[in-house]
Amino acid sequence: MAIGKYIKEIGRGKDGARALTREQATDLFGQVLDGTVTDLEIGAFCLAMRIKGETAQEMAGFLDATYARMQRVPVGDTPVISIPSYNGARRLPVLTPLLALLLAREDLPVLIHGTATESSRVFTSKVLEALDIPACAAIETIANGCVAFAPTALLCPGLQRLLDVRRVVNLRNPAHSLVKLMNPCAGKSLVVSSYTHPEYAISMAETFTLMQSDALLIRGTEGEAVADPRRTPKMQAFIGGQATDLLAYQAGALPTLPELPTEIDAGSTAAYIRRVMNGELPVPAPIAQQVAHILQIIAPMRAASL
Repeated sequence: MAIGKYIKEIGRGKDGARALTREQATDLFGQVLDGTVTDLEIGAFCLAMRIKGETAQEMAGFLDATYARMQRVPVGDTPVISIPSYNGARRLPVLTPLLALLLAREDLPVLIHGTATESSRVFTSKVLEALDIPACAAIETIANGCVAFAPTALLCPGLQRLLDVRRVVNLRNPAHSLVKLMNPCAGKSLVVSSYTHPEYAISMAETFTLMQSDALLIRGTEGEAVADPRRTPKMQAFIGGQATDLLAYQAGALPTLPELPTEIDAGSTAAYIRRVMNGELPVPAPIAQQVAHILQIIAPMRAASL
C-alpha cells in the first residue's frame, strides 16, 4: 500500500490515530528502509509515530522488515551477547565497553552495535577505538572471548539513514526504539538492552514477549545498556519471551561509591576500563551483578549448544 495511506491512519493525532497491523507495519517500514519514499514522506512518518507512539504489533512489524533487509551476524557454537549502544555519555563515563569486556573474559562472544546519534556525547565506538577495538569492516562470526563492534550502517544502511533523520528534525523516531529491541544475530543470542523512562519498560517488555525474545532489560545509564556503577537498577530477564524479574531498583547510592574517572572523554574512560580489567580497580558492584545475571541467563543456552 502507498505510504500516504498509512500516514493518513497514523497521523490523526494522539487520540485519533489508528494502530497498524503487524503486516501493515512491515510493509510501511520496508518502504522507508528501501528508500522508495520521499524525504517528506519519511519526515511525516517519523513525526506521526512520535506523536502516536508504537504498539507492540507495530514494532514487531518494523523488526520483521528490518530483519528481512539486515546483514545478520553468524553465530558459532556459543550464543552471542548482543548489546545496542546508541546513547553515549553526557555526565558519566560510558561503560558499555567494560560490560562487554567482562563478558568476553567469561569466554563469550560479544557484539556491540551502534552509531553516534548526537554530536555532544561520547560514544562507545570512540572508547572502543581507544581500547584498540576497531569497528568491523565486514560481518563475520565472533570468536569466543572477543568483542566486536558493528556499525549500524554495516548491518542495515536503511536503518542508519532513518537514525540520521534525528539530526534534521531533532526528534527521535521508531528506529531509535527498534535498535534497542533488535537481534542482529543469525542464531542463538541474548540481547542486553535498556530503557530510560518507565513507559518504555512496559512497551519494550511487550515487544520482547511478542517476539519471543531472549533478553535482559535494565533501567539504563544515560540510555546505555550497562548498570549504573553507583546503584543497582531493576533487571528483567526474558527467555523465549517469558519475563522474570531479577532485581528491584536500589534506592539511593551504594554504601561505597566506585572510583570513577573525573573526565568522560574516550581516552580517560578507556584508561579506567583498562585499570579495572587489570585488577587495579574493582569492578563496580552493579556491573558485576549485571554480568552475573547474564551468565545465569546464558548458562542453559550454552549448555544446549555443547
